[in-house]
Amino acid sequence: MRSFDELFEITANRKGGPDALEKLLHTSPPVDLKSITNDRWLSTMAKCVFQAGFNWKVVDSMWPGFEKAFNNFDIGYCAMLHDDDFDRLVCDKSIVRHGTKIRSVQQNAMFVASLAKQHGSAGNFFASWPCEDFIGLLGVLKKNGSRLGGNTGQYFLRFMGVDGFILSRDVVARLIAEDIIDKAPTSQKALTQVQNAFNILSQQSGRSLTHISRVLAMSL
Repeated sequence: MRSFDELFEITANRKGGPDALEKLLHTSPPVDLKSITNDRWLSTMAKCVFQAGFNWKVVDSMWPGFEKAFNNFDIGYCAMLHDDDFDRLVCDKSIVRHGTKIRSVQQNAMFVASLAKQHGSAGNFFASWPCEDFIGLLGVLKKNGSRLGGNTGQYFLRFMGVDGFILSRDVVARLIAEDIIDKAPTSQKALTQVQNAFNILSQQSGRSLTHISRVLAMSL
């Protein structure tokens, strides 16, 4: 694997030089994860679930309807949805009427509620998780959340401001080119190899996993 400086140079040459690349990397200020309320964690979980395999712009345009239909994603309300609520929601034209995804809102509300009970808030939990074990956090989402495995969980964490990587097609291609993996990582062994590579690049550069992920994505 090439050093971070070498990979950064490759990407900078594609994006108009180091200064231009730095501007692309610093598009958003750091987020205070602890200050994010539980309902916003659930809202973004739901949005990522509904966007998966669907037109993102359509979901974006309909999102005010989702917020209203799910009572602004109040955790207690969503966790206590009953059969009459589901019957109403699958007929609600203001949202995407996908039964299993609608059901996942209740399941993820219970997940967020459990995090809040154990850690004081979901924000406390996500803020305290070490980025050096980002794949461990992805494992928690996959095991305890609903429909939050794979790229859905990765995008959810990125949108919320959690430091980590997204294993997009371009990032995977760069990792393959650097002989870290030989195909899209699905096994625990391959994911561990990816995590180790990101940790090394972070140690070399002092940069966040998010910045490193974006550098790799833009290198091709």
